[in-house]
Amino acid sequence: MKVLDKLRTPALLQTLQLIAKPTKTLENCAANYGDIFTMRVMGLKSPPIVFFSDPQAISDCFAIPAQKLDFKKATHVFKPLFGENSIVFQEARSHQQQRQLLLPAFHGDNLKSYGQVICQITEEVTQNWTSGTDICVHSLMSDITLEIILKVVFGITHGARYQELKEKLSSLLEDVTKPWYSSLFFFPLLQKDLGAWSPWGIFLKRREQIDKLIYAEIYERRSQNNAARTDILSMLMSARDVNGQQMTDEELRDQLVSLLLLGYETTSGVLAWIFYLIHSHPKVRHRLMQELNTLADLTNPEAITELPYLTAVCQETLRIHPIALICTPRMVKDSVEIMGHKFTSETVLVPCIYLAHRRANTYPEPEQFSPERFLNQKFSPYEYLPFGGGYRGCIGAAFSMYELKLVTAIILSHFELSLTDKRPVHPVRRGITIVPSGGVKMVVTKKAKLKKQTILST
Repeated sequence: MKVLDKLRTPALLQTLQLIAKPTKTLENCAANYGDIFTMRVMGLKSPPIVFFSDPQAISDCFAIPAQKLDFKKATHVFKPLFGENSIVFQEARSHQQQRQLLLPAFHGDNLKSYGQVICQITEEVTQNWTSGTDICVHSLMSDITLEIILKVVFGITHGARYQELKEKLSSLLEDVTKPWYSSLFFFPLLQKDLGAWSPWGIFLKRREQIDKLIYAEIYERRSQNNAARTDILSMLMSARDVNGQQMTDEELRDQLVSLLLLGYETTSGVLAWIFYLIHSHPKVRHRLMQELNTLADLTNPEAITELPYLTAVCQETLRIHPIALICTPRMVKDSVEIMGHKFTSETVLVPCIYLAHRRANTYPEPEQFSPERFLNQKFSPYEYLPFGGGYRGCIGAAFSMYELKLVTAIILSHFELSLTDKRPVHPVRRGITIVPSGGVKMVVTKKAKLKKQTILST
């Protein structure tokens, strides 16, 4: 196996390259070193980080028993954001128990109950658009996804606490998506509270303010004890583990913040890509609009999410621009073997979603945007894994797909849009995800003359 750390590139430079130009760095490494390559980041004493994109290697990696891996050390950079009780840091049995508590909120009838809320929020945000309205798609989608998280996940409706939490969360999320600011989490030496003027001091103060609002909401909801509520916070508060114990306030806070950070910028980024790709491929847009026009009305979210071509458009967008570039990193405790290669203790294993989705052997003409490939073929969970996979796969995968399809369908059914700049965009890093440069500027060319009912009119 060829290894990248035989190069003379210093570990610090490798780190900066990954932070500044992650997709280009990964592409160059794959071109030069193949499906398995090793990098060193953070410093000379940092463990080797091995990237995999071969389906068999990813399958082998997912099959490694949890007892042989350390997830907490491999993901420690996110601890200041998520909190130590986050499902991201739980291991083995503890992780399994947390998944069992969280998963029901994102599946089945619970998932369906969120559909009308998602559609209504989308309509409310866009209802004042008229012909000639200029929009920045990424900014718009950020507004929509934050509203969805606050109402569906947190269960907070309009009011003083809602507005304050929205403002402070927006500021925090805007900061952590900036490369220079997010770099603080990769370099512990920069994590010094030097007062209100220092970057880390500002982060700690803002986190404290947000936590105060979240804990106030949890306290109020515990005192109300309203069994009729269907938001995710209420469901988590009523959940019990195998011993009959409910989540503590700290555990609830950490899960809520994790769901927020993992589902806000990521989903809004993919939505921006969806609208860019649809409107830069006229044949795709035409076929999609033909399918949307078969809907009897827009009041049935389930009918929308079952449309095959809309689903394929979202799947293909997630293939080219997945929510995250990599799966959850795994640090080896004991020696493990992947495709004949042995990896010793302290090695970090990283299944690479971005590169797996660009393998020409799996996806002919991988750079081509072609939703039809998902209508004609079914891919294995080791070839197509936009939300990760195995026992560490994203618990919100179904919710995210549901959200992508509904927001896309509602906007396209109400408005005709066009790109104001026909030049190709390029991927740029924003926090933990990759978004289209420039935010995707569009203009409303006209408002659709709907004969169909909509959520707001029912």
